[in-house]
Amino acid sequence: MSDSSDKKGKAPKRNEDESGAPSDSGNEAGKKLPAKFASLLLEQNPALKSELATMDKDKAAALLHNMDLSQMLTGLAVGGKNQKDMASYKFWQTQPVPAFEEAGKEQITQGPIKIIDPEKGFEWCTLDLTNEEELKELYELLNKHYVEDDNAMFRFNYSESFLHWALMSPGWKKEWHVGVRATKSRKLVASICGVPTELRVRGERLKVTEINFLCIHKKLRSKRLTPVLIKEITRRCYLRGIYQAIYTGGIILPTPVSSCRYYHRSLDWLKLYDVGFSPLPHGSTKARQVTKNHLPSETSTPGLRPMESKDIDAVYDLLERYMRRFDMNQAFTREEIDHWLVYKKQPGKDQVVWSYVAEDPETHKITDFVSFYNLESTVIDNPKHDAVHAAYLYYYATETAFSDDKKAFKARLQLLINDALICAKQARFDVFNALTSHDNPLFLEDLKFGAGDGQLHFYLYNYRAAPIGGGINEKNLPDESKMGGVGIVML
Repeated sequence: MSDSSDKKGKAPKRNEDESGAPSDSGNEAGKKLPAKFASLLLEQNPALKSELATMDKDKAAALLHNMDLSQMLTGLAVGGKNQKDMASYKFWQTQPVPAFEEAGKEQITQGPIKIIDPEKGFEWCTLDLTNEEELKELYELLNKHYVEDDNAMFRFNYSESFLHWALMSPGWKKEWHVGVRATKSRKLVASICGVPTELRVRGERLKVTEINFLCIHKKLRSKRLTPVLIKEITRRCYLRGIYQAIYTGGIILPTPVSSCRYYHRSLDWLKLYDVGFSPLPHGSTKARQVTKNHLPSETSTPGLRPMESKDIDAVYDLLERYMRRFDMNQAFTREEIDHWLVYKKQPGKDQVVWSYVAEDPETHKITDFVSFYNLESTVIDNPKHDAVHAAYLYYYATETAFSDDKKAFKARLQLLINDALICAKQARFDVFNALTSHDNPLFLEDLKFGAGDGQLHFYLYNYRAAPIGGGINEKNLPDESKMGGVGIVML
C-alpha cells in the first residue's frame, strides 16, 4: 500500500492535473487563472457568475482574468457544491462588504465601508395604553400610516376611544401591545397588538391571540420590520402559554382558512358620491340614487330598544346558542359581553358600539339582538369632506334561527338588520358595512347592500383546519348555501 497520502486527509501534491489547473500548493496563490480553468470554476460559483452577468462584457472579462485562484475558490464547498445560494448573495449585496469587482483594483483604501450611527437605530417598547400620551401616539401612528384603499383616497381612522375598547378587553395583556421607537427621537414608528380570546373551530375550543394593528411608518417599509414584529409578538404570546392566533388581511398570505367579501349600504349617498366612495351607476341620476337608498324614519321590530347592563345575561345566552351554529366562532364570556356590547357613557369619550335588543312586550324575554360599531375613515385630499362615518355590522342573534321555518328566519333577520340601518342613519353614519359572514347572505341584496371591491381573508396561526365557508360562491357573490362558516368579527 502506498503511503503517499497524508493521514490528515490531504491529497498528494502534483504540479498540474489534466485540466491544466495549477498546483494547489501555497506558492501558487496569486497566479492568474487560465481561461479554461476559470470557466469551470465559474460554473460552480453562481454568486460571482451572476454579478459578472450584470457587468459590461469587456469589464467582466478583465475582472475574471485578473482574479487569482484563492479569490475564485471563495464560496466553493467541498465536493463542488456551492453553499452560497442566490438568496444569500442578494442579501450580501445590501451589506457593507467588498464587492467582487474591487478585487481588480491595485490600490484599496483600508477602513470601514459604512459609518454606523447608533443613534439611527430602533428599539422595542411596550405601550401603556392606560397612559393618555401613549394612547395618543398609537392613534397618530395608525391615523397617518395604517390601512388605505388602493387609490389612496381613504384611510382607517381608529379613534382613541376605539383603541381603548379594542385593546383593553377582559384579560388584556400590556406586553401584547408592542411598539418600535426610534432610538434617538423616541418617536413611535411601528406597532403590533394582540388581545386574548377564545375560538371554537368546528367545536374545538382554542385559546388564541387576536392580532391587530400591525402598522409601520411609511418611510420605514423597506426595512422589513413586519416579520420582526410578528416574531416578537409571537415570542411574547408563547411566554403566556398561548400558541395559536387569529388575524385577518386584505391580501392573500399563506394560507387563508376563509375569505369573505365586503358589502356596503349607503346611508348618505350624496356624501359618499362627493368623496368618491360611491359611483353614479350608468343610466341613473343622483335623485334616483337618493330615493333608492331612502330609509324609514322609525324602526319596526316590536320592543326594540338600546341594550342595557341588565340584558347581559339574556344576550349572553342567546348569542352563545346562536354562535355555535357556525364552524368558526368566538366563545364569549359574560365579562366580554359586558365589555364589547354595552355602551357606557364616559366624559370625553366617543361612543364606539351601538347595541339593541328586542324585548317581547308580554313575556319580557329578549328575543333578538343586533349591534354595530363606529370606525370612520379619513378622506384624503378632499376639499369638502374630511371623514366618512362608517358603521360596521357587529354581532347579532335571533330566536327565529332555531325554528324550522327558514322563511320566517329570513324575514325576521331582514327586519332586524333594516332597523339597525335606521338606527345607524339616526346616529348620522354615512355608510353601513357588512361582510358575507354569519347569516348575512340572507339580507345583503334585499336590503340594497352593494358589493365592495375588497375581500377579508381569515388566518389561523399554528392551527390547521379544513377551509371554512365565507358566505360566497365561486362568482364571489353572497350565497345562502355557503353560510354557516365564519361566525367571528375582527375589528
